[in-house]
Amino acid sequence: MPGDGIYWDDRYRTVGHRNASWYQHRPLLSLRIIEELGVAKDAAVVDVGGGASTLVDCLLEDGFTDITVVDLSKVALDEARGRLAGREVEWIEADVMAWVPSRVYDLWHDRATYHFLTRPSDQQRYWQVVRDHLRPGGHIVVATFALDGPSRCSGLPVQRYDADGLVAVMGDGLTLVRSAQELHHTPGGASQLFTWVVAART
Repeated sequence: MPGDGIYWDDRYRTVGHRNASWYQHRPLLSLRIIEELGVAKDAAVVDVGGGASTLVDCLLEDGFTDITVVDLSKVALDEARGRLAGREVEWIEADVMAWVPSRVYDLWHDRATYHFLTRPSDQQRYWQVVRDHLRPGGHIVVATFALDGPSRCSGLPVQRYDADGLVAVMGDGLTLVRSAQELHHTPGGASQLFTWVVAART
């Protein structure tokens, strides 16, 4: 993934999680989608690029018992781990492009990580890992900047998508369930348009 662990550690230290452009006090759309999908409380859920996101906090509050958070920033993971000390969460410090999951998941969640993959070879590998480690009938929820969203984030270029473009790049084995757009307001007062896609593993 563009930017290594040192790069993202520095971003978290310099900016701070609550001031980062992607920060959400409560990830309402993610939670609503998960609820609408009827994901079981004991389902295996992975938040890819979750970092210090509060999604894991909210899922634990809602009774989910099998949550994995993957991120290449130790600083981000340590912040979340400290916040949730003693709670049963699997924390994995890894670059998603090098990570080989040791299990399959019922729900794969990715808000604003995939769009950093701008090379077709990296994109194809990402979706192959999803197909190999998402159980049949399981779901992926992925959000990227929309076509008229920002072209860069945290100093790095991103790949922007509409729903059709995101579905097309997923390839075989994943079927669209729904799509949506979200206007995210950053802590700094900017507005960023996101494309959301939910797909099922067939």
